[in-house]
Amino acid sequence: MRIAFMGTPDFAVPTLDALVAAGHEVVAVYSQPPRRAGRGKALRPSPVQEVAEGLGIEVRTPVSLRDAEAQAAFAALDLDVAVVAAYGLILPAPVLDAPRHGCLNVHGSILPRWRGAAPVQRAILAGDETTGVTIMGMELGLDTGPMYAVRETPVDGKTAGELTEELAAIGAALMVEVLDDLPRLTPTPQPEEGVTCAAKIDKDEARLDFSKSAVEVERQIRAFNPFPGAWFEHGGERIKILAASVDERSGEAGTTIDHGLEIACGTGAIVPSFVQRAGRAVMTPSKLLRGFSIPAGIRLG
Repeated sequence: MRIAFMGTPDFAVPTLDALVAAGHEVVAVYSQPPRRAGRGKALRPSPVQEVAEGLGIEVRTPVSLRDAEAQAAFAALDLDVAVVAAYGLILPAPVLDAPRHGCLNVHGSILPRWRGAAPVQRAILAGDETTGVTIMGMELGLDTGPMYAVRETPVDGKTAGELTEELAAIGAALMVEVLDDLPRLTPTPQPEEGVTCAAKIDKDEARLDFSKSAVEVERQIRAFNPFPGAWFEHGGERIKILAASVDERSGEAGTTIDHGLEIACGTGAIVPSFVQRAGRAVMTPSKLLRGFSIPAGIRLG
């Protein structure tokens, strides 16, 4: 098929690779413009742009697709279908309608649950036992389009990073399967019940709330690993907790129970296994405590 691929972060890369490996004609890749990053604030292309250029595919990075010139350039590609995975720009009606088979999206949840920008993190925070990928026909509404295929996977104790990587691989394989049968497939409308919104993550949400149960705090830690990292404050410094287990011990919420950094929550306690000071490497709590005092009985903010 003659395809334009539209994606930006690491999540989208496996789908682009899968399309090329399957022999589809990817005539153009759309990605968000390079962003300034790193200490030098140099412009850095997106992961998708880097891969596409390495494959010798034309890359387009418009700031918006709302103007007539950008829409005409897209229509001129004469596409069978556009494949979208975490692109990050709104597709207006002229873009959605241009390909013969429309625009298909790789979405990281089982729709209609977790429509929106952060389905992986919201699934973990909510304690969902399963999640998955939906291949969806795109409409003007936010993730409201009909479904071509769904594949589930257990959440288990995975971090957002681990789950995102798994869903990216599932979505890539599933998209190739859908494209193989696309002319013969009839999509299914999403159920009207069970709609939830996966709102974009606010960095303030990453501050650990020890008044919640230990189970909820542990979910918060996994949901924000690797980004932005769940944290507490002590001695004027932010300490990230990257992984933790749940313990049945109790105490005043937010207070260290012992000298090993076990922290009491509203119900139960959490036992960090990996932590990180600002600008430092990831380490165990025992290593942290050798150079940064957090004694038992201290209330953490």
